[in-house]
Amino acid sequence: MHTACTAQQPLQVEVFETSASGNKLTPITVISEIVTKNTITLFPKKKLQTITGFGGAFTESSAYLLNKVSKKNRDTILQAYFAKDGANYSLTRTHMNSCDFSLSQYSYSPVKDDIELEHFTIKDDQDDLIPMIKDAMAVSEGGFKIFASPWTAVPWMKDNNDWVGGRLLPKYYDTWALFFSKYIDAYKAEGIDIWGFTVENEPHGNGNNWESMLFTPDEMTNFVQHHLGPKLEADGHGDKIILGYDQNRAGIREWVDSMYATEATSKYFDGTAIHWYESTYEVFPEELQYAHNKAPKKYLIETEGCIDSQVPVWKDDSWYWKKEATDWGWDWAPEDQKYLHPKYAPVNRYANDIIGCLNNWVDGWVDWNMVLDRQGGPNWFKNWCVAPVLVDPDADEVYFTPLYYTMAHFSKYIRPGAIVFEVQNTDGALKVTAAKNPDGTIAVVVFNEGETAKSFNLILNEQSLAININAQALQTVIVPAKKVN
Repeated sequence: MHTACTAQQPLQVEVFETSASGNKLTPITVISEIVTKNTITLFPKKKLQTITGFGGAFTESSAYLLNKVSKKNRDTILQAYFAKDGANYSLTRTHMNSCDFSLSQYSYSPVKDDIELEHFTIKDDQDDLIPMIKDAMAVSEGGFKIFASPWTAVPWMKDNNDWVGGRLLPKYYDTWALFFSKYIDAYKAEGIDIWGFTVENEPHGNGNNWESMLFTPDEMTNFVQHHLGPKLEADGHGDKIILGYDQNRAGIREWVDSMYATEATSKYFDGTAIHWYESTYEVFPEELQYAHNKAPKKYLIETEGCIDSQVPVWKDDSWYWKKEATDWGWDWAPEDQKYLHPKYAPVNRYANDIIGCLNNWVDGWVDWNMVLDRQGGPNWFKNWCVAPVLVDPDADEVYFTPLYYTMAHFSKYIRPGAIVFEVQNTDGALKVTAAKNPDGTIAVVVFNEGETAKSFNLILNEQSLAININAQALQTVIVPAKKVN
């Protein structure tokens, strides 16, 4: 605990920092006498959205790798992600059928024209994916929510009879709705409660590269309103969450306009899902505000983000703080969109995006793969990406990248049910968000992406404290419940 003697009452806090200089959720125990004009003022009574959670995705690739390392390292990774003294993930995702981060292409409905899905089977998830989820559940003290996303229906249900692209044939709309219901039952039989779904991962498609299935906004709204929602309700699954859209923020307006057009179209949508790939630099606050205003009582969750188009760098913390790490758009975006994809450090992408999302009504933020190998896979399409935890299964080595600690600054200290509130920050070079947890503690996350150390006065009611933050550093400041009015 730290105190400072000022004209006001002293504010007591705990400070944890991750920095380019080597801190990794390190408690900051020495705060020198500081004179600074910069202030971060907290207004916990000016309440905004309620937090659903933070976490990552269970993929076949990650689960497969956990089965390749030693039990000791497997346990270390699961503890790091799900234990209370680890990142304590509270919101997670998984894929229905295969995705690019699967070992091969597969479906739970392999038998052609099986309209009633009598041959539905999740056998492809039995070896790797389900054991990872179950072991995570055993580690997690408070539990976590898990939602599932399909990348595509099986080819026989689609107009192009292919894994990639194409549309669901209308004659199979009811079969596809049944698919979701059977998935809930199959996972329930394994002891796994599915919290909800996104209707379709990336309904715009992904450049015809890996598993995908196309929807227009009105097609998705029609499917949910007349097929998926009623089917889940009829089968006793009406409590399951349905999130629409599930692609990049910049295109969100036409989707929420369709989803929330009327009371009837809105009925079965519980919220909107977004990705960050349109830009891992620009947060698109106006689009997020628009989506919130369309459905202010519904979820707005960032369901996927990662450092992509990049083979990860092994055991070099400094790389994750350097702007040389690019995203896909640096190489492939059209010229008129290049400005959305500047060189920007991986830690900066995560910290800037999560803070920006929280400051614009987003209530959950879910990373992509939890574990990948040194290549950024396995991935059947060779679509390499970075994960917060990397492993070398042959050498049985584990590397916790700075991205792991970046995620933990939010997931560990901002808990489900926390309420984001207004903050006044006089230093535009610092990025700040804050939330009050159900236990009464306040978590303030401050990001200094600049090359020089900074300081600020943290003010709450009649209490204050001057705090230093290192250059290129992320801090979470915890104010104990007894100090919060």
